[in-house]
Amino acid sequence: MKNGSQLPSHIAIIMDGNGRWAQARGLHRAEGHAEGAKAVRETVRAARELGVKHLTLYAFSIANWGRPRQEVRALMNLLADFAERERHELKDQDIRLNIIGDVEDLPLGPRRALEQTLEFTGDCESMTLSLALSYGGRQDIVNAARALAVRARAGLLLPEEIDERKLGAELSTHGLPPVDMLIRTGGEARVSDFLLFESAYAELVFLPIMWPDFNRSSLEDALETYARRERRFGLTREQLAKQGGRSFDPADATAE
Repeated sequence: MKNGSQLPSHIAIIMDGNGRWAQARGLHRAEGHAEGAKAVRETVRAARELGVKHLTLYAFSIANWGRPRQEVRALMNLLADFAERERHELKDQDIRLNIIGDVEDLPLGPRRALEQTLEFTGDCESMTLSLALSYGGRQDIVNAARALAVRARAGLLLPEEIDERKLGAELSTHGLPPVDMLIRTGGEARVSDFLLFESAYAELVFLPIMWPDFNRSSLEDALETYARRERRFGLTREQLAKQGGRSFDPADATAE
């Protein structure tokens, strides 16, 4: 990025295309996921070096549980391997691991490996790497609404007191800022139930390449695309000019 002030604070990525990448080469889908794990490592390193503060990766959705059992098992093994192998590099790079979604749904082995890495990197501050696991944006919103309903029923909260900030505080992404840029590889142009609330004003970048082909250059190209976009958050261009070209997402307060 030529202009550091235009660097997105929070980048989210839908890592699509591992299976198709493998099939196009006559390989098993699991081999595509293994190559995709290499792209994860390179992307995390590049994001850290470029100064990105928050990187959230759609690693395993609620819907992914419906995939063939062998493929799910391979993904869980890769997840455990990532948590164990990358633990020390994350610490050395001052990257804190964070999990969104329902980690309790994961098998015991991957869950323990992730919990150990969460604890090991808990005091890191330069970047937060969030993995979305057994995650669905709609389900996360439903869970947040239920939590608010329980508080209201107990007399701890009035219905009219519920606003975006209180809802955001109940999401599994609480503590993270709104998404500035959402990237999807694989050639599809949809968000697939990923960070629906958090991406309300995100710049969307859809790439035709499969995830294993994503690298530092791909990330830098996406950042250049982001830098060329005008983010107004409902304001007119004239209003934005009066504010010195700076605007803000009203939901930013949810991350405080």
